[in-house]
Amino acid sequence: MPLPTIPLPIASLLASACCALPLAALATPVCEARSGALRTPVVELYTSEGCSSCPPADQWLSTLKGQPVVAQAFHVAYWDYIGWKDRFAQATFTARQRDIAAHNQQASIYTPQVVRNGRDWRTSQPVTESKAAAQASIRIQRVGATDGFEARVEPLDANAAWTAYWTVTEDGHSSRVKAGENAGEFLKHDFVVRQYTPLGRYQGAQSLQFFALAADAAHPRRINLVVTDPQSGEPLQALSLSCS
Repeated sequence: MPLPTIPLPIASLLASACCALPLAALATPVCEARSGALRTPVVELYTSEGCSSCPPADQWLSTLKGQPVVAQAFHVAYWDYIGWKDRFAQATFTARQRDIAAHNQQASIYTPQVVRNGRDWRTSQPVTESKAAAQASIRIQRVGATDGFEARVEPLDANAAWTAYWTVTEDGHSSRVKAGENAGEFLKHDFVVRQYTPLGRYQGAQSLQFFALAADAAHPRRINLVVTDPQSGEPLQALSLSCS
């Protein structure tokens, strides 16, 4: 008995559906970034919502949006005693600032402090200019559709030791301060460090894994990896990746 014939338009639709479904199921948005030949400047701002001189520095950091720079606002907690607790502050941020002070032979730490490429910096000078060759290459990619990320780091000198740290920064945060030196102020923040993960010491090319906090549509995030010289604290290269 002959098999029934399927009309051509219906057969075409079935064939399209047959082929399209597996492809759609396998499709995952690619999110990755690669570093360039020049070293990307790394700018760190040490700030606090309890510090009356910090808001102008926060506003200045926001002007770096769209610039070829890895910018990070580390909120510290040592001004919380004045009467306002900074909800973005973490003790590990203060520890990092103390490590930078030790590398720079500074007797104390302060806010607001701008650090560029591991060195104390004055904002009257441009921060985005870079003529130094990178001493490492970095590639970061998101793993599937998750909040997992993987980086491949290849130092220029395969025999030299290096270390690294990950951060997640977010834009568009704000606070209505009700006490302390900034009482009554409405503060806006970008590049806020929400996650900081220092790593160990390595030698030669390495692959690094990282699991980031979940993305928040209201606060665009960046995944940052900074590779540094463990002796001087100076970055060898840095890279930011934006994934929604």
